[in-house]
Amino acid sequence: LVQVHGQGGVKFQNWAKTYGSSPELYFQPTSVEEIREILDMARQRDKRVKVVGGGHSPSDIACTDDFMIQMGKMNRVLKVDKEKQQVTVEGGIFLSDLNIELSKHGLALANLGAVSEVAAAGVIGTGTHNTGIQHGILPTQVVALTLLTASGEILECSESINADIFQAARLHLGCLGVVLTVTFQCVPQFHLHEVTFPSTLTEVLDHLEDHLKRSQYFRFLWFPHSENVSVIYQDPTNKAGPTGLHPASSSASWLWDYAVGYYLLEFLLWISTFVPSFVCWINRFFFWLLFSSRVENIAISYKIFNYECRFKQHVQDWAIPIEKTKEALLELKAALENNPKMVAHYPVEVRFARGDEIWLSPCFQRDSCYMNIIMYRPYGKNVPHLNYWLTYEGIMKKHGGRPHWAKAHSCTRKDFEKMYPAFPKFCSIREKLDPTGMFLNAYLEKVFY
Repeated sequence: LVQVHGQGGVKFQNWAKTYGSSPELYFQPTSVEEIREILDMARQRDKRVKVVGGGHSPSDIACTDDFMIQMGKMNRVLKVDKEKQQVTVEGGIFLSDLNIELSKHGLALANLGAVSEVAAAGVIGTGTHNTGIQHGILPTQVVALTLLTASGEILECSESINADIFQAARLHLGCLGVVLTVTFQCVPQFHLHEVTFPSTLTEVLDHLEDHLKRSQYFRFLWFPHSENVSVIYQDPTNKAGPTGLHPASSSASWLWDYAVGYYLLEFLLWISTFVPSFVCWINRFFFWLLFSSRVENIAISYKIFNYECRFKQHVQDWAIPIEKTKEALLELKAALENNPKMVAHYPVEVRFARGDEIWLSPCFQRDSCYMNIIMYRPYGKNVPHLNYWLTYEGIMKKHGGRPHWAKAHSCTRKDFEKMYPAFPKFCSIREKLDPTGMFLNAYLEKVFY
């Protein structure tokens, strides 16, 4: 029998420090046997269990007051299959480490989110995405996984074995069991050429099709309270860029963008908490300062995909059918214009993803546009954002939107039953794999009850 020891008195907080909990016991297992023991102990004591990776989700999806399992010590690369270009990893490996490992084998993930201090099992569990209409959300890169269920059984899942569980577990919300291993489909390592240039909202929305065709990983940033847009094209290239330089123009611009820009923005946003109308000016000023000229950069793919989320923040991110992009964004713009009291920080980030067959994927059976809105918390201070949040959610719901699972949203089971044709299927699998609700928490109860 393996002795497992849980720590008491650990305070868990998510990255943005917007949610936290105090688990009764906190575990960092190093083996499957240890996890089994923890689940046995939870069963005997009638405790719930939450598995957490990087703790990056801007919601309470990972919080619990019972047992918390942090997977950071189960972070090995188990197998690299050069021929199939696939890699099998333990669920706790951070993508930042996986990127470097893959690079040694001349491989890469075809798409990554903005942040890589996140665990493989968590990334798929919440449906992390990036952009690119030929690319699905990150879970679409998963070809197999193994799941340890509440009863201690290990299930191998893929398109051919346990196929139903596989389509549920590729976006599992942490409620089906403990994801022990994940097998990703990779691609040969590649460099990306990134071009950022200014445009207007009207231009981008009127020529959306062209932009989507022109660049493989196209996204744009809209600066609320203005027409300003920063368009970002990222495309594979054979040219290797200057090594080690990030946005490689000069050290002066680095200092300006990162240091001065950061502190100035935080200070101005703090002032704007007293004078909200100031936000319109801030958005325009920073567009002019940092986004009004064309910038090019070449680097290895993961260095371009990842960028600094510099601020603690509140975010919402919903996926709507791609054909609704223009209408929804213009409605959001109009809502801000008609409510001078409602302010919106920059940027509204607009990204695109291919439809898929994963049951709880926001892109289930439809190509989608993700519209990410943000409110920063300067010096940790909360900026009133409720009106903006509700206005945005109203527009997203009206256009058939589905919220990003990792972000805060106000949806309940009734909403999800309407949004997701496969929701009942997911529920029946969850009930079969976890009949006592060992892996539920407050966030998930809103989803399933």
